[in-house]
Order: sequence, then structure tokens, then C-alpha cells
Amino acid sequence: MRDKAKRLLNYFLVGIFAILPIVVILQIIMFLESVVSDIFSFVYGYSASYLYTAIFFILSFAIVMFIGHKIVKTGRPWVITIFDHIIDRIPFLNTIYRVLKKVINMFMSHEQQIAKEVVYVEYPSPGLWVPAYVTNRHDNMYVLFIPTSPNPTSGFTVIVDSSKVIKSGMDIEQATSFIVSVGVDYDNAPEMVNLR
Repeated sequence: MRDKAKRLLNYFLVGIFAILPIVVILQIIMFLESVVSDIFSFVYGYSASYLYTAIFFILSFAIVMFIGHKIVKTGRPWVITIFDHIIDRIPFLNTIYRVLKKVINMFMSHEQQIAKEVVYVEYPSPGLWVPAYVTNRHDNMYVLFIPTSPNPTSGFTVIVDSSKVIKSGMDIEQATSFIVSVGVDYDNAPEMVNLR
């Protein structure tokens, strides 16, 4: 009886982990649908016309697409530059805005190799190795972001000497996949030997 209950629980857990990615994607879709619905209600509440609301959404989409196109082709467009200039003059908000931009650029930039580097570091104690993102470097010191499983957006920021880290062959996407999958998605078994 006990073995049967254990087997049933095992099946249940396997089923949960199988549908978990689908549930997460559905939650994201429902969140986006809720945001769009709220914006639609807000705009329609002012205009009381489906035509004006549709025009607003089409224009918004076109503007965001134009800004994205300009950023890819020529760098920052003047609209973003003006917005940056205005935000830069508002205390407290300017700090949050600047930090958010740096974090987003760290994950999106293809030019900054330092932001794409993944290393292993002993954390939280010797003998326990975790992957970390190199976010900054000065002389022989590394600034690392150590993400936590299964949510890679939370974690710890530490400063360590370069002698305390081991370089990894993983890129940011592979390291993030490793963290989100709690180690299931890990194809770099030879790297484990170097961590001894």
C-alpha cells in the first residue's frame, strides 16, 4: 500500500512538472490580456468609440515598432533621448530608471562581452558551486549576480576575486535554462569535473 501511494505521488509530481511550463505561459498570456483589456477600457472610457480606440492601438503599435526599428538601425531615437533627459532631472526616479536600463541592456546587448559571461563561484560556502553572471569587473575583482532557482530574476550580488571563479562554457541563455529547470537542463557535464 505504501509503495502504491509513493508511486501515485511520483506520477502526480511528474504530471505537475509536465504541465508547469504550460501554466506559466498561460499566466503570462492572461496577464498581457488583462493589461491590454485595462488599457482598452481606459481609452474607450474617454472616447466612447470603437473606431478611435482601434486607431489608438494601431498608432501605439506603429510608434513602438518605429522606435524599435530606429534603435536597431541607428541607435537611440530623439524621443527616447528627450525622455531620458526629462527622467534624469527627477530625483529618485532617475536612479531607478538608470539601473533598470543597465540591467535590461546587460541581457540584451550583443556587444558587451562582459555582460554575456557566465562563471562558477563557490556560494554560499566552499564546495558548493553555482553559476553566476558577470555584471562588472575592475582589475582582478568580479561583480557577480548569483541567480536563484527556479526564478533567475532573484538572487544575490557579490564581489569576488578573479581567483575564486571558474569560467564556464555556458552563455546567459544556457545558464538561465539551467537555473529555471533546477539543473535538469544541463549539457555541460565535463565542466563538473573542473569544479572539484
